Amino acid sequence: MGKIVLTGAAGRLGSYLREPLLKMSGGNLVSTDINDDIGELYEGETFVKADISDYDQVAALMDGVDTVVHFGAIVDDGPFMELLGPNFIGSYNVWESAYKAGARRVVYASSVHAIGMYPIHETIDTEVPKRPDSFYGLSKCFTEDLGRMYYDKRGLESVHLRIYSCTSVNSRRSLWAYLSYDDLIHLVERAVLTPTVGFAVLYGVSNNDRTSLDNSRSRFMGYKPKDNAEDQAEEIEAKEPPHDPNDMAVTHIGGPFASGPLGVSAMAHLKTDADSDS
Repeated sequence: MGKIVLTGAAGRLGSYLREPLLKMSGGNLVSTDINDDIGELYEGETFVKADISDYDQVAALMDGVDTVVHFGAIVDDGPFMELLGPNFIGSYNVWESAYKAGARRVVYASSVHAIGMYPIHETIDTEVPKRPDSFYGLSKCFTEDLGRMYYDKRGLESVHLRIYSCTSVNSRRSLWAYLSYDDLIHLVERAVLTPTVGFAVLYGVSNNDRTSLDNSRSRFMGYKPKDNAEDQAEEIEAKEPPHDPNDMAVTHIGGPFASGPLGVSAMAHLKTDADSDS
């Protein structure tokens, strides 16, 4: 492996990935965020403050890049114009600058909110039509299509990780949505290290008994999650009342993103840590 660029390095998931990505890069990681700093750096890690909605700032990161791990974005719904820069234009800036720099691959933090309007009881593989639940989910659909186009037209590989809920098991919803931190690292490792991927979509979810997400079409990447939220189901069900079957927040994959009004924050209604429900 060669140089890896990580966007969104100050976010909770980005912070968790810095050390593993540094090892994957062979000691050549460039971490970037719009924040002023990301704390103490590892040996071999460089931090560059950059706004991903500014093409020149993004392009300046890419010299000699092998892989971009793109986790930078607003991780919530909101007015379209607020998401336009970081979530839409930012993705274009990453792909265009990575392509011009000769990158091998982009690994993108997509989201189940790209298919958030599906009911949780339906089995959803990676080829179903997209059904975004929000402007945030729409930005994930846009970037997945952007990645496919750059592969089809320019040969730039990409893996799009539809991350569910990377947090503790703390609600009935998390019994099917849970992605453990160890499985997150494994997910990203497979996205970065699999020799050839073309264009691929992979659900970021642990080995939960109750999940309806099906990764069988991407089995070639070798993602084998080990953790299972069912281990804590009895405790969760004892303290949380049964779900209202008429509430889209609990009957649809997108949760509050599916049930809430378009363009309004949904993260405040999720029983998760901030920056966790990608």
